[in-house]
Amino acid sequence: MPRRIYDFGVPDRFVAGTVGQPGHRTFFLQARKGSALVSVVVEKVQVQVLAERLALLLAEVSRRGAQVPEALAPSDDDTAPLGEPLVEAFRVGTMTLGWDPQREQVVVEARAQQEADEDEDEEVEAAADEDEDEDDAPPTLEFDDSDPDGPDLVRVRLTPLAARAFMERSLRMVAAGRPPCPFCGLPLDPTGHICPRKNGYVH
Repeated sequence: MPRRIYDFGVPDRFVAGTVGQPGHRTFFLQARKGSALVSVVVEKVQVQVLAERLALLLAEVSRRGAQVPEALAPSDDDTAPLGEPLVEAFRVGTMTLGWDPQREQVVVEARAQQEADEDEDEEVEAAADEDEDEDDAPPTLEFDDSDPDGPDLVRVRLTPLAARAFMERSLRMVAAGRPPCPFCGLPLDPTGHICPRKNGYVH
């Protein structure tokens, strides 16, 4: 099957969202531009790590002089549900996060899971810039879309404002899941769970 590359440039919307009840939620990343809409399945931990890495990246580029908003206006806070139709394009294996200093944009790339990824932990990579002298410089990305055997991918470019909006929505979404057990810290189901700290009794 030919490789699919969904390059949205600067999308009209890029969000993380969920379907289902806490404890049984499916997490999605969704990009929309005009009538084009693509949704990919991710793990909860991938959304959390991506949001946390975005926070660090925005703090670093702000320190270096980029214009990064410190807070969102109510009109910039996207709280709407995922768009329809919600059709899974692929399941994400790895994600890459970088910074384009010329355009002052964050670049996010989500790549489809491949066989080699199935036994590995999901991760968010930071692409290194070999020409940068400072070790803590924001990572920049170089793209190679010419490999016909590469994974399917979704790529978006975000302004610092859009990146902050994505980050804050994602962190709220992750925190809205199941509350932790006060004894073992594992997520609680609505009906309780088998708690290892209580010798297997339901809490």
